[in-house]
Formats: sequence, structure tokens, C-alpha cells
Amino acid sequence: MRIGIFGTGGMADALGTHWARAGHELKVSGRSDPGPLAERLGATTGTWHETAAFAEVLLLAVPAVAIAEVLAQAGPLAGKVLVDCTNDPELTGTPVASRIATEAQVVKAFNLAPTDVWQLRPPAWEGRPLSVPLCGDDPAALEAVSTLVRDVGAKPVLAGGLNRAALLEATAAFVIGLWFAGEDAQAILAPAG
Repeated sequence: MRIGIFGTGGMADALGTHWARAGHELKVSGRSDPGPLAERLGATTGTWHETAAFAEVLLLAVPAVAIAEVLAQAGPLAGKVLVDCTNDPELTGTPVASRIATEAQVVKAFNLAPTDVWQLRPPAWEGRPLSVPLCGDDPAALEAVSTLVRDVGAKPVLAGGLNRAALLEATAAFVIGLWFAGEDAQAILAPAG
């Protein structure tokens, strides 16, 4: 796939590293110099608009406060898949996904674990791959993102339409808060049966 990465931070680096290893073609743009990340990934760089024009799938990995500005500069995204991995705990109750104004097919994914989890190769515990819930409305977009989830060594889990993305964002705010407090967030979910 041709993947455009909007952002140069930890999530862009971790996911981009997996996708580069899987043989995808990458282009990176960022609010800071995308050159160093692109060089590590074997990718090219471009403006927001150039990256959007290049990509079939775009990873949105910028701070939530920058989303509107980045998408405005990217230009039209019709026919693209936009993977939203962002969280914004300061705006609880106003889901990030609902604030993304675009013609792209948005899929919420990769937002439930901190960056260091995505740096694992593969992200797995006790032999079990990490499950990645996906919220989106377009079957082709969900299939494309499912492929990218498998390419990082994780398991895609279809979790409903984009209207359920707010639940993923609320879960992330809750669970990541527990992890940073030193708690075992995984232990709060008892196995079924």
C-alpha cells in the first residue's frame, strides 16, 4: 500500500517502522521536520497536500489540537482511508473522531495502547497478539486497516461503526491513565467463561 503518515512523533515512528518492514511505500509530513523519521523508515517526505495525494491510506498521528489545521492543508481526501489513532483526554465528551471533517473513510484504530507497546515486535503478551479494535463505516476501509493491523503483528477486531469511536477514546483515557499510574490495566478485564 501507499501510506501517508501525518506526524513525526512516537506513534508515526512505531507504526511506520512496522509498515516499512512489511514492504509498504511511505511518505511522511509533519509539523516538525519529517526528514529524520522518513530516513529511518526509508520513506520520502512531502507537504501535507503532497502526502495526501500520494497515499491510499493516511495515518493521522498529530496532536488532536492540530487535526483541523492539518486536514485543511492536506486538501480533498475523497477516496482515501484515514486512520485516526489520536486521543485527546482534555476534550472528554467531544470525541476526536466526531471532530474530523473530511471526505475520507475514517477508521478509529491504534489508540488504546501507548507508543512503547507499538514499538514491540510484535506487540504480544504471553504468546497472544495484541487485539486492535477498529471502528469505521466502510467495509473496504476496514479491510485495508485490518491488513495494517496484521502487518504490525496484532489482531484486528471489528468493533462497530465510527459512532462507537467515542467509546474507544473514553476507554483509552481510562486505561492509559491506569498504566501511567502503575496499575495493571489488563487485569481489570476478567476472561469470559
